[in-house]
Amino acid sequence: MSELDPITLSVIQNGLVQVCNEMDLAFVRAAFSPVISEALDRSDGIYAADTGELIAQGELGLPVFVGTMQFSTQAVIERAKDVQPGDIYIVNDPYLGGTHLMDVKFVKPFFYRGKLWSWLANTGHWPDFGGAVPGGFSANATEVEQEGLRLPPVKLFKEGKLDQEILSIVLSNIRISDQRIGDIKAQSAALHVGEQRLTELLDRYGEDTVTQAIGELKCRARQQMRRKISDIPDGTYEGISYVDSDGVVDEPLRICMKVTVEGEEMRFDMSNSSPPCMGPMNSVLATTKSSIYLAIKHIFPDVPINAGTFEPLVINDPEGTFLYAKYPRPVSGCAAEVSQRIAEAVFNALVDVMREELFAAPAGTSGNLAIGGYDPERDKSYVMYVISGGGYGGYSGADGLTNGCSTIGISKTTPIEVMEQYYPVLFEEYSLHEGSGGAGQFRGGFGVNYTLQLRRGEARASMVMDHGRYGPSGALGGSDGGTNKVTVFTANKSYTPPHLSKDQDIHIQQGDKIAISTPGGGGFGKPWLRDPQRVEQDVELGYYTPKQAEDLFYVVFDKDSLKIDGDATAHLRQRFC
Repeated sequence: MSELDPITLSVIQNGLVQVCNEMDLAFVRAAFSPVISEALDRSDGIYAADTGELIAQGELGLPVFVGTMQFSTQAVIERAKDVQPGDIYIVNDPYLGGTHLMDVKFVKPFFYRGKLWSWLANTGHWPDFGGAVPGGFSANATEVEQEGLRLPPVKLFKEGKLDQEILSIVLSNIRISDQRIGDIKAQSAALHVGEQRLTELLDRYGEDTVTQAIGELKCRARQQMRRKISDIPDGTYEGISYVDSDGVVDEPLRICMKVTVEGEEMRFDMSNSSPPCMGPMNSVLATTKSSIYLAIKHIFPDVPINAGTFEPLVINDPEGTFLYAKYPRPVSGCAAEVSQRIAEAVFNALVDVMREELFAAPAGTSGNLAIGGYDPERDKSYVMYVISGGGYGGYSGADGLTNGCSTIGISKTTPIEVMEQYYPVLFEEYSLHEGSGGAGQFRGGFGVNYTLQLRRGEARASMVMDHGRYGPSGALGGSDGGTNKVTVFTANKSYTPPHLSKDQDIHIQQGDKIAISTPGGGGFGKPWLRDPQRVEQDVELGYYTPKQAEDLFYVVFDKDSLKIDGDATAHLRQRFC
């Protein structure tokens, strides 16, 4: 077969991504749940027929699902029997290439001219999948059964027909089950769209040409990643990050990341991390590996995503640590929280040697808040799931972004107008978390504050967040970002969770409020190197009070104005130069 010309290769590469993009859009536009339709907590991809390796993923998909869907597709391949066109497998088992139970995966065999050619797969975050508390974020769970219904790969659709018996088992074990059928149909419809578009692509360019292009794209992604790695000086680099607690034992969990660069290969060793924990902050192996993949993709964003991208990244299985959860360890915090600490440990390990490419730690929490109850006005039950943004870390040449999405994806906060329309809540505040950006030559971005009030009935609130004890770490002398804060206000008192940002089954009534402040990003570089005029501007904009700015950036403000006293500031800073 003759070598593909660059134009044809590029067209097919973009064609495969476009297939996934259209699946993403179909999923979003048809989904019932706001967490999918508005917050975009979902992803779609194409995977190899025999190995389950990633061929392409949509540009709109969550990066953390890049690796995990590859592993879950492989789990389906290992267990699939009598595969027929129109079959769709449903699976959410975290130990079979998953994340947490709320991330429900659909996997569909794609046949072309009667032959199994590839697999199409997607993941959607369902607002509830059973378990001890509405929303599935059981902060005190000590076994996975408390987190919800666990499904191995089973055929939900058989030759295009929805299996009512399997469906009834699923719906009988989750809350607000009558509303989930909309998400099921949307998720399956997205795969049907992918089937149509991939067929059109193969018809247009020919099966042999597309197959050859996929092999070439994998080879080139591997080569590009190897070239990027070869620019890093050989050596072993170490970074550390902490999870506040596991929700059960109030002690921090440590992630010790050792990154060894040898020529064109990177090795990752996490064997010195904390042992398995009692609470839900264990991470399954698929999520742990995917977290490293996405961290490296953050560092090298121009390398295309397919299985070849991951080949130069050798990850030692972290046996005996909380980063290799095995049944029945609870895992509800693995995808949304622990994954970000893993990525943070990679960034911390490499920032000294990659100062121009890297940054201080971002907010690093998805801010998972779930509220479930009964709305008497609408005469129906509900589960509301809220994710929120935070500050990005500063980096060489610029301050961090404010209220950015989490490290693991592009998911965004559902518009508050939508949440107020769907659920009996009122958002009384949505503002900047002033002072939360870590000080540095380039400061971190800021988190957000929001306060919501329950307008009707009674409800139960649960949250699994992080960075409540330790703020996102600064880099190269920069200060840590501000911490996550949670306060529940009832008629008689205010309540702060003992684990700061993890708790479950908090009963609230009409008029009660929950106030959240998300973390800011870490600062980059020594704070006293920041341009005083920029500090002055930050104070004028209300980002910091004069007292905060003086303490953080070693400046002195004139008592009668917001202007910096240059002589006093220069004298103060001399001690650090």
